[in-house]
Amino acid sequence: MFDAIFEHLAISLSALLIAIVIAIPLAILLSQNKKMAEVVLQITSILQTIPSLALLGLLIPFVGIGTVPALIALVVYALLPIFQNTYIGLSEIDPSIEEAADAFGMSRTRKLFKVELPMAMPVIVSGVRTALVLIIGTATLAALIGAGGLGTFILLGIDRNDPSLTLIGAVSSALLAILFSGLIRFLQHRSMKATLIALAVIFLGIGGIFFAQHNPIAGETVTIAGKLGAEPDILINMYKDVIEDEDSSVNVELKPNFGKTSFLFSALQNNQIDIYPEFTGTVLESLVEVPEGTETDGSPDKTYEEANKLLKDQFDMQLLEPMEYENTYALAMRREQAESMGISKISDLVAHEGELRAGFTLEFIDREDGYRGIQEKYGLNFGSVQSMEPALRYQAIQNQDVDVIDGYSTDSEIKQYDLVTLEDDMRLFPPYQGAAIMRGEFANDHPNVVNALNRLAGKITEDQMIEMNYEVNVEGKQPAQVARDFLVKEKIIEEGN
Repeated sequence: MFDAIFEHLAISLSALLIAIVIAIPLAILLSQNKKMAEVVLQITSILQTIPSLALLGLLIPFVGIGTVPALIALVVYALLPIFQNTYIGLSEIDPSIEEAADAFGMSRTRKLFKVELPMAMPVIVSGVRTALVLIIGTATLAALIGAGGLGTFILLGIDRNDPSLTLIGAVSSALLAILFSGLIRFLQHRSMKATLIALAVIFLGIGGIFFAQHNPIAGETVTIAGKLGAEPDILINMYKDVIEDEDSSVNVELKPNFGKTSFLFSALQNNQIDIYPEFTGTVLESLVEVPEGTETDGSPDKTYEEANKLLKDQFDMQLLEPMEYENTYALAMRREQAESMGISKISDLVAHEGELRAGFTLEFIDREDGYRGIQEKYGLNFGSVQSMEPALRYQAIQNQDVDVIDGYSTDSEIKQYDLVTLEDDMRLFPPYQGAAIMRGEFANDHPNVVNALNRLAGKITEDQMIEMNYEVNVEGKQPAQVARDFLVKEKIIEEGN
C-alpha cells in the first residue's frame, strides 16, 4: 500500500514539476503577446480533450511502457490549467501598477519578480492546484502500462471481482487529491518565498523516498513482471522464491499486474524487466512471426521447441522449459444452459449461433487462435459479441447477460460458478504451457537464475493450478503464501528458506 502511494505521488509530482517548468515560463514569455498566447491556449485545450487511454496508446510505440509514457500523458493534461492561470494572472494586473513600477525605473526582470509574480501568485497557485488534482486522479491509469501507483488496486479489484480492492485504490487516490489540494490552497495566499520553499520540501521529500525505494546503487536487481490476474501473480512469486533459494544474494523485484502480453513483451525488449511468465502457444500466435509453411504436430513438445527457436532467431530471447499444465483458451457456458441445449463442443454452437450472446476479451476477439480463428475454422459467427475486461465476462455470464465467454482452462471461476468448458473438437487452440521468458543475454549472464527457474520445469498440474487460483480468487489467500506453500509441499524449496 505504501509502495503504491509513493509510486503514485512520485509520478504525479514529477509530472506537475515538469508541467510547471514548461507552462509558467511560457506564459511569462507570452504574457505580452496576446495572439501567440491564444494559440498556445488552443493547443493545450485540444491536447486535454484527447482521451487518456488513447494518448497512452499513441505514446507506447515511441517511448515504450512504464513511467515515461505515463509522465508525458500527465504533463500534457497539466499544461492547460497552469499556463492559463499564469497568463490570466499576469495579463490582468492593473495597468496603473505596471506604470508605477516603470516610473520607479524597475528593469523588466526586477518588475517581474518584485511586482508581477507576487501579485499573480494566488491565481498561478490556483492553476497548479487544479492541475495536481487532475494529475492525481488520472495517474491511476498509469497502472495499465506498468507504471504502478494506486491504479494497481483498481485493476486488481476488477480482475478478482473484489470491490474492496477497487475502493482502496479509488478512495486512496481521492484522499491524496484532497490532501494536496488543501495544502496548496493553504499556500495560495502565502508569500511567494514561503510557497516555493514548501513546494520544494514536498518534491524533495517524495523524491527522496522514491529514490530510496529504487536506489540505482543498491546492487543489481532481477525484475520479474506478471500479467494481470491471480495465476501470473502466483507464478512470479514462485520465481522469486526459487531464485532466492538458489542464491540468497540476488535481489528480486516483483512487478505484479503489469499489463497485457504486448506490454510485457515490449518491456522485456526494452530492458525494463528481466523475466515474465509466458505461454508457448502465445509465443507462436502473438509474439513471433511464424515462417510460411511451418507446421507442428500440435504436441506440447513441438510447440515449445518451435516457440523457443523462433524467439531466439528473431529476438535473441530464451523460453525456459515449460511447466506441466496447459492454460489454454476455452469457451465456457453455464452448465445448466449447455446441458439443456445439448452443447458439449464448440462445433455444437453453430446451430445456435443466432440466439447465443458472446462476451469476449478484446485480446481474444483479435487473435487468430481466438474468435477470428473460430470464425474461420468453425464457421461460427455469434449474433451478438460484446468486448469486456477479463473479470467482467465472468460477472456477465453469472448474471446471464451473455451465454458464451472465453476463458482459460485453469481459471478458478470455472469451478466457482459451475461452468462447463466446451471441447475444442477441431483443435484450434494450440498448447499453452507456462514458461519463463527472458532475453538471451540475461540468461547467459545469470546461469544461477536459469538453474533456479528450471526447478519448475515439468511441475504443476492443471488441477493444482486451478486449486491455487481458487485459493487466491475465492478464498482470499495471498499469492505469495500460496506459491510458497506449493513449493514447500512439492519439496522444490525447503521450509524456512
